[in-house]
Amino acid sequence: MKHLVEPVKTKSQILQIENYLGTHNNRDKIIWILGVNSGLRISDIINLNVSDVLNKTHIEICEKKTGKYKKILINNKLKQVLTQYIKERNPQEPLFLGKRGKRINRCQVYRFINNACKNIGINANVGTHTMRKSFGYHHYQKFKDAIILQKIFNHSSQKITLRYLGIEQEEIDISYKNFEL
Repeated sequence: MKHLVEPVKTKSQILQIENYLGTHNNRDKIIWILGVNSGLRISDIINLNVSDVLNKTHIEICEKKTGKYKKILINNKLKQVLTQYIKERNPQEPLFLGKRGKRINRCQVYRFINNACKNIGINANVGTHTMRKSFGYHHYQKFKDAIILQKIFNHSSQKITLRYLGIEQEEIDISYKNFEL
């Protein structure tokens, strides 16, 4: 069976990753915070420009993968870190720049997420999609609302959303564990 990337399932590990990244590269920390707070795909995150977040209440994009319109509220944590991060930046430039002044790419993001997880002892199968899945997993755990997550992720059914998050199997396992005759 194909190894799918997994969400980070504890808030403490999400914060450990954030703190680890913050001690190494502020840009990487901001990408992580944006990913786990928005549920955006990495292709959409790295495509953002400063103007997409500058003095905005929402991030509005056309999803690269689906071509669908998406509007995401910038929560307080995101607003705080983004405002600090884009201070005195040109609104027309990419939000996340690499060392050579070009837009960062998904491979760079993959490397820093894997490196951070390895260094803090997270042995799950992680990648750039871990941010999106972590957002979804924790959103579902808090609200137990697959319908709203289906809309956030632009999935065609709740079943796809639950399978995507690994919730179906997890809930099946719990039901078995708590059932004896």
